[in-house]
Amino acid sequence: MYQLITILTAALSVALLMFSAIVHEVAHGWVACKLGDPTAKNAGRLSLNPKAHIDPFGSIILPLIMVLLNGPVFAYAKPVPYNPNNLRHPDRDEVLVALAGPCSNILQAVIGAALFNILYQIVPIELYGPGYWVLYILSSYVYVNLMLCFFNLIPLPPLDGSKIIMPFLHGNARMKYYEIQRYSMPILIIVLYLVPMLLHVDPLGIYLDVTAGNLYSLLLGA
Repeated sequence: MYQLITILTAALSVALLMFSAIVHEVAHGWVACKLGDPTAKNAGRLSLNPKAHIDPFGSIILPLIMVLLNGPVFAYAKPVPYNPNNLRHPDRDEVLVALAGPCSNILQAVIGAALFNILYQIVPIELYGPGYWVLYILSSYVYVNLMLCFFNLIPLPPLDGSKIIMPFLHGNARMKYYEIQRYSMPILIIVLYLVPMLLHVDPLGIYLDVTAGNLYSLLLGA
């Protein structure tokens, strides 16, 4: 029974993660389209159809493994294409396109929390009963979206935070940042795994607890 519950919760976590990531990517493309770049629209990527966005390894296999190993969960959908040269005001609009993804996650979290708080008052809660699973899915949906939002705000490529801070960097500072970009994935791996393992300090976990964790508690009254 315990193994079945573990598998079921892992599958639900991955499904919620991927749906939230798909909405995140569509938000990038939709805002880009509104600001003058139809690349995502022309590529058929302004759709919630998973077939248009799912990367078999990054969207399913990788997050499922991480959930089952109780490690930090990382997943990705295929990035929505866009051409910044088509934007009407590139410096400003690139920031707006980058912010669209995290903002979509905040919106999803707020909607999920509102539904949770309403249903919590009226749905009978019995362990592993229908009410339990409805509330579990909604609370997980809130949690996943907050994690996606604040994880993507980290200023390392290919995360959205890197595009948000770029307009504020000039001259030598921008050149130094471009140099750091080449090592972004090794840096993420070190922060996610090696630092906690070797130093018993989890900087990413602390950051996510302070941001996503506190906002989760606020939204759900936990």
